[in-house]
Amino acid sequence: MLRTKSTAAAVTLVTLIFLRSNAVTGIYPTAQTVTWKSTNFKTILTWEPIPTDYSYTVEFSPVARDKQRNSNCIRISTTMCDLTSSLADLNSCYVADVLSEPPLGVTSDLTEFPHTSSSRFCPANETDIGRPDFKLEVSDNKKTTTLYVTDPLTALFRDGRQLTIRDIFSDKLHYKVTYRKNKSSGKKVFISPTGVIELSALDQGESYCFNVQAFIPSRSIDKQLGELSQTQCSDDDEQSFFEVYSVGVIVTVILLILLLIIITVVIIVCCRRKKSALKMEKEGVPLQSI
Repeated sequence: MLRTKSTAAAVTLVTLIFLRSNAVTGIYPTAQTVTWKSTNFKTILTWEPIPTDYSYTVEFSPVARDKQRNSNCIRISTTMCDLTSSLADLNSCYVADVLSEPPLGVTSDLTEFPHTSSSRFCPANETDIGRPDFKLEVSDNKKTTTLYVTDPLTALFRDGRQLTIRDIFSDKLHYKVTYRKNKSSGKKVFISPTGVIELSALDQGESYCFNVQAFIPSRSIDKQLGELSQTQCSDDDEQSFFEVYSVGVIVTVILLILLLIIITVVIIVCCRRKKSALKMEKEGVPLQSI
């Protein structure tokens, strides 16, 4: 028993010495693959690897300005830091350092710790724009189709209200509409400066399919377009039953009808047999085995 206690004490002492040595010599692994991930201004810094006997602290700053820290990203044991609320000036560009530090509760005499710097990130120019939703409305005379686009929400708030990408980009925000006839692969494109988009050069009575995505011409080419919306198609007045409903739906309906017929026939046969048996029983005729 005494030997067990001594062994445990020795292990604890070695561990403390090891942690202390790490803190002093600064041999903690540096962060790798430091990456900005941002959609609709929800901005997260990520890196690798998961720490073992150390922790991470994130420092960030606008380019060439004093460094700051987010209180939720000091001596953390995870590999991500949400900086959404910290990047207040969306038109500035930021850099971040991920420091490898002792874990919580372990002191160090070092004044500088190993760190890895991120690339420069400019929220207004680089955040990805998510896909918009839109409603489709065809005029009574079938000559005009109007798309009502809902601006995607951002992760930012002002005076208690959640901001949209229109609030951020104002008149810099356009929408790109890609459309085609329902039975055709040929596509056309229309650019609109607003979220209410009228398309009148369409063939009357034809069904058209539409996709919408945010378009910001002032950005670099690889960041101009947002995520593509889901496809919506207008109705075709001349569509046949087989065009309106898919093969799966038609087969399901046929099977249900057949099942209903079978059930009806079975019920009728059972009722007739039961009625016949009762009649024979009343007349005193012996029942034949079936």
